[in-house]
Amino acid sequence: MSEKTEMMADMVKNLAALLTERYSNMTMEEALATVFNSDTYRKVMDSRTHFYHQSPHYVFAFLEEELAKGKFE
Repeated sequence: MSEKTEMMADMVKNLAALLTERYSNMTMEEALATVFNSDTYRKVMDSRTHFYHQSPHYVFAFLEEELAKGKFE
């Protein structure tokens, strides 16, 4: 696994963990499904955006906005 791929996987894991912290009734499986089905996930996996280089809390803010508004801005 390349360093970039590892960083992307770590970001996904961190986003799911932050979701379970924020929403105590959410399971890790639900959190992972939420991340995998988001536009934020697509941005993390797109190496051109460099989202995988950012802090998890920074990227989580985008995910929260997407969940609240139903879209990524």
